[in-house]
Amino acid sequence: MNADQLTTIRRQFPVTKRMLYLDSAHQTPMPTSVREALEEFIAEGHQMAGPKPVWLRRVEQARARVAAFLNATSSEIAFTKNTSEGLNIAANAVPLQAGDNVVLIEGDHPNNAYAWLNMKRKGIEVRFAKLRDGEIANAQTFAPYIDERTKVVTLSHVSFHAGQVHDLASIGKLCKERGVYLVVDAMQSVGVIPIDVKALGVSVLAAGTHKGLLVPQGLGILYVADGLDELQPAYLAMSSMARPPSDYIARPDDLDVRKDAGRFEFGNVNLPDLHALSASLEMIEDVGVAAIQQHVTALGDCLIEHLDRLGVRLVGPRDRGQRNHIYVLGLPVETWATYFARNDVRVSPERGGIRVSFALFNSADDVDRFAEIVRNGLKEGSLAKFANMD
Repeated sequence: MNADQLTTIRRQFPVTKRMLYLDSAHQTPMPTSVREALEEFIAEGHQMAGPKPVWLRRVEQARARVAAFLNATSSEIAFTKNTSEGLNIAANAVPLQAGDNVVLIEGDHPNNAYAWLNMKRKGIEVRFAKLRDGEIANAQTFAPYIDERTKVVTLSHVSFHAGQVHDLASIGKLCKERGVYLVVDAMQSVGVIPIDVKALGVSVLAAGTHKGLLVPQGLGILYVADGLDELQPAYLAMSSMARPPSDYIARPDDLDVRKDAGRFEFGNVNLPDLHALSASLEMIEDVGVAAIQQHVTALGDCLIEHLDRLGVRLVGPRDRGQRNHIYVLGLPVETWATYFARNDVRVSPERGGIRVSFALFNSADDVDRFAEIVRNGLKEGSLAKFANMD
């Protein structure tokens, strides 16, 4: 991303003039083009009582765009409310029987864990693979936990609490060899890291859109690989059916569901956010996800250099390829969160300290400003006393 591009992008995010926003792993601020798309949708509903056929055509256009974004087909994309709904859809769709097991990473996002732990009531065993702090998960992480009754391996592509970028390619290869479904939480990676679901061997992918995809909460995307017809929806609506009745009278003897991912969509989708998603994808595609990844990783390089000079510990991985846009600093939340808020810096409290996360609109100047604020904080006795230094 060149300087002119970055300047243009930053104009889309007025938050950059109001505060130092380093919290996109929590949620991204709304760009102007997304706000305008939402306003246009509201105006159409207000002035024309909703041109629903037009809106539904746009939904399919958005579906095709999301599919291309993931190297999928439109038939493999469904829309949900959020990541958690998508993961629960997957947990209930996989044909699990009592005695089968599912393997997760210990300490991964709890909403993924709860989706599968809920299956324990059906006699499903949930196994937790252990990782050391900052370690990257790969095929070797999961292999010791997989046996003939393992049906699913599931994990986040990028860890929310230390920023590791896990090795999905090797995990996907292992799952294919063992005949195991790979279910991926891509909440922290979609829109920030290029994702090729085919190359990675993903069976099901779930993600919300309020982080790397720049859309307000309330919309999720669900990828279900074609051919996995044995994955069946736990809930049915008319939109799920292979032959929805034109007279709107349910046929008890015709309960065949669609063969595509649409069998997991239930009723009306989030039309406003889908309009917003089309606008945000246009911006992201203009820059390119690979360029966004390169940009945020370079910002991470700059941040790590500052942290080393300041003597502040980085909780997660340091090596390129193992990290991307999320960085956790060993600064105790109890003292530093208030300090950052006082200085108009938006960050998140995390397990190991303070989480800093970058997006396409952040700049090297942002990192330098942040480092200076940390430096000033370290001069304050009450803060320096508690800093987790190298």
